[in-house]
This record gives sequence, structure tokens and C-alpha cells, in this order.
Amino acid sequence: MPKDWETTLPVAAPYRSGMEGLRLVIVGNENAATHQLPTSGTVSIGRSEEASICLLDPAISRRHALLHVGPRLTLEDLGSANGTYVRGVRVGSGQTVEIEAGDVVEIGTTLLIVQGRSRPRGAAGIVPMPGERPMEAINRLIDRIARSNLSVLLLGETGVGKGFIAAELHRRSNRSEGPMVELNCAAFPENLLESELFGYEKGAFTGATQAKRGLLESASGGTVLLDEIGELPIGMQPKLLRVLEEREVMPVGGLRARAVDVRFISATNRDLEGEVAQGKFREDLYFRLNGISVEIPALRKRISEIPGLATSFALEASRRFGFPSRTLSPEAIELLMQYRWPGNIRELRNVVERAFALCSGPCIEAKDIPIAKVALAKAPPALAEDAPGTDDAERGSEHPERRRILAALDQCGWNQSRAAIALGISRQTLSTRLDAYNIPRPRKGRKSG
Repeated sequence: MPKDWETTLPVAAPYRSGMEGLRLVIVGNENAATHQLPTSGTVSIGRSEEASICLLDPAISRRHALLHVGPRLTLEDLGSANGTYVRGVRVGSGQTVEIEAGDVVEIGTTLLIVQGRSRPRGAAGIVPMPGERPMEAINRLIDRIARSNLSVLLLGETGVGKGFIAAELHRRSNRSEGPMVELNCAAFPENLLESELFGYEKGAFTGATQAKRGLLESASGGTVLLDEIGELPIGMQPKLLRVLEEREVMPVGGLRARAVDVRFISATNRDLEGEVAQGKFREDLYFRLNGISVEIPALRKRISEIPGLATSFALEASRRFGFPSRTLSPEAIELLMQYRWPGNIRELRNVVERAFALCSGPCIEAKDIPIAKVALAKAPPALAEDAPGTDDAERGSEHPERRRILAALDQCGWNQSRAAIALGISRQTLSTRLDAYNIPRPRKGRKSG
């Protein structure tokens, strides 16, 4: 496989940071590498062989950019032909911008991800372009990193779809013909977890009547998803670190290590940097797993995706249950979009499947959605975190939400449809709010003033 660049430190080599500096993870066409940044000085980036980091990418200029390392880390564009993008925004020709750990720099078809501890927390990712949905930006990032062997750390709340993203990374990778094996690190006690990961030899312990290959060895040539990696016992962490560094496993009771060829994807809903600071997670293992981290937003931050997801889940349910396909009525979709979804996509799938089973006609109606969802849906996050209460004070004229609604109505000439758009909610939700705050329904043709 031809190299896309030349750099000083291959990604498979041990990462020895000492935490005194930063490193640059470089992801190009089917390759990934790292470059340890100096504590001070200037690092040149470009297609020229004289550059500190030579990237053989035809979309990159010979002298493309400079990284200035010191008390602050800054990136300077050298008038590149195709531009330099930081956090999704193009850097002007000759302009210098400050960057931090977690930031993604796009030059040509290559990604540069800064890693270190210059800020408390932050997952790398591509910032959505204007008009682009968050998951569309993540999809672009997946396309860029899937074909490399870079370790990926997936972050997000329970149920946001980390397993789906992991499966997509495997499907789009060069390892797609190999196995993808998943292990939930929280599902096994430490003594069983070691034998599950590394395997064991005959007689290694009571009941080991024959040798067994571990998960890592059986996944050779493919991908391993370590789910709930934040639950990995502290005693297991140095053993996993050795696998990541040496690319070999030692079975329980074994005398000889066995080589493994796997790509690691990890997933967690924990703040691993916080766990590192508290001594609950090894710092060196964290950096090994975090070749690049991808933070998946909660469903309540992706409201516009709910209709498509709900329709897809209804279609899956029809196939699973062997029933004719059923659509969702506009009212049912509206109701689903109003709910906060603390269980994220997993909860949405369960609700749609239950509604599918309860539905007696060809269309899923709002009445088929569980009653609890209807009640909770009356507090749409687009307008306020809390629903209006029943006491007079909260319904009073001083409630800030009531004032915002009145201001929007005045601005829109008391046109409810336009006011709902201005507030970022549906017309049905606005109607509910008018009743909750005792706001008289505007008569047709009423004007502000």
C-alpha cells in the first residue's frame, strides 16, 4: 500500500507523551500516522520534501501551512491553493488562527487532528457546514477515517447510536471482509474478561479442559468494538495497552504470545479525560484508544432527523413482524418531534415498534404513541427546558417564556405559523403554549401594536 505522506512516528509505535506536549494525528487516503510536536518551534506542512511533515496529497500545496508551537498553538496558512479549514471554517490566505487539542484541520483530502491536554475535554470532529446536519458532518468524518487503521473512540450518551457508527466504520473499511466482534467491558468480571479477550490454554484454570482462542485473536483481520470501555477494570488496562502497542496477545496460562491484526474501536458514555484525572483510567491507554474521538450528539439535538428515523424503524418493524408496511401520520411525527428522548435513538426505536404493534390501521396515529410520551411531549426543548406549571405565578405575565411568545407574535403580526417558525417550534406546540399561558387566541387579521 503506497504511503500518502512521510512522518516521523508510525501510529503503531508506543506513544510516550510525558504530557509535556501535543501530537498531530494525520489521516489520509487509507493511511494514518502520528507526529509528535516539539514543545516550541515551527513545523512546516506541505507537499515539498523539505517540509517537516511531507504530505503527498495532490490537493495540498508544496508550502501549505505552518504550525507555531509555544505557549499557544497556532496555524498559519501560506496562501495554499485549495485552502486550510479549522473547525469547518476556511482560514484566510496568510491568516493565523489559534487551535487546541481536539481540533480538526482539513487540508486537501487529509485530516490533521491535534491531541493532548490543552483543554479539559473535547472530541475531535468536523464542524457541520452551513445547512448541514450534525450526523451528515459525522458521516463525512467516517468516510475520511474508515479506511485507515486508526483507533477510534466513540463518545455519547447511551442509545445515541455508537454501535451503528462502529458498524459503519467497519463496513467502509478495508477490513470489511473480516469479522467484526463486539465485547461489552461491563458485562464480565475481571477474571472472566481477561480470558474472553486473550483466550486461555488447556489447564490454565479449573474447568479449562481445552484451549480457547480469545476475542482479539478470533477477530484477526477485522475490527473489535470494546463497548463501555470506561468500565474496563484498572487491572486489565495495562494488559490491553500491551496489545495495542505490541499487536500480540498472551493467552491466560500461555507461554508464547500470538500476533493479532485488529482495528480497535471503543465506545463509552463516560468522560474518560475526567476518569484519567481521577486515576481511574490509564492515561497512556486513553491516548492509545483515542487515535481520534467522535462525539455523537444526543437525539434531542437532532430533532430534524426524527421523521426519517421513525419511518425507517416502522419499515424495519413491518419486516420483522411480517405485517404490511405502515406510515406515520403528520400528528404522530409531530408528537415524536416534541419529546426529549432521554433514551435517544434506542428509545425512539422501541416507541415506534410498540406503536406499530398497537396500530390497527395502515397509518400509525398519535393515539398509538404511548400516553406517557404524550404528556412529556408538552415540554419541547426547542423553546424551554421546563414546561409551564399550573400555578398562577408561572402562568403570569412575568414568565420569560410567555414574554418571548408574545414578542414573537407581535413581530409576526400575530400570525401563528410564522411565530412558531421564529420560536423554533411547531404550530401545534405554539397552540398548546397559548392555552398554558392564558394568551388569547389571535383573531384572524389582528395586527401588532
